[in-house]
Amino acid sequence: MLEAGTKAPNFTLPDKEGNTVSLSDFSGKTVILYFYPRDNTPGCTRQAQGFAADYEALKAAGAEVIGISKDSAASHKKFAEKYELPFILLSDTELEAIKAYDVWQEKKQYGKVSMGVVRTAYIIGGDGVIEKVMPKVKPDTNAALVLEYLDSKGK
Repeated sequence: MLEAGTKAPNFTLPDKEGNTVSLSDFSGKTVILYFYPRDNTPGCTRQAQGFAADYEALKAAGAEVIGISKDSAASHKKFAEKYELPFILLSDTELEAIKAYDVWQEKKQYGKVSMGVVRTAYIIGGDGVIEKVMPKVKPDTNAALVLEYLDSKGK
């Protein structure tokens, strides 16, 4: 897991329309970068809906929301349309950003060990430095905790 105070690794990945998006495109803006395991699963859907519900408040706080998973751009397109998600979803099928942000880790579920994305959120300042790391976040409270953090900064 990367730590606060670390320069955020840049990446360039396709969005749900197939357009390339880079972290460096958001220089000068606060970025809420959240990694999640999979589109259309119960936890990931609740997490995305939380960010969608708080999206206007997050934008008003000067932040852009970007969700990343290893799902395809086509999967992201269906997911975003189904739940009316207003923010950016990026496809990382090659695990480029997922590994760079150290969220591809061993997971244990029902006694079975496998590799997967650990649900994590990073708040990256306009200078490209990670301000806050939220490891193993709960899907239902992630967006609210991010907003609380931004409000506490007085943005």
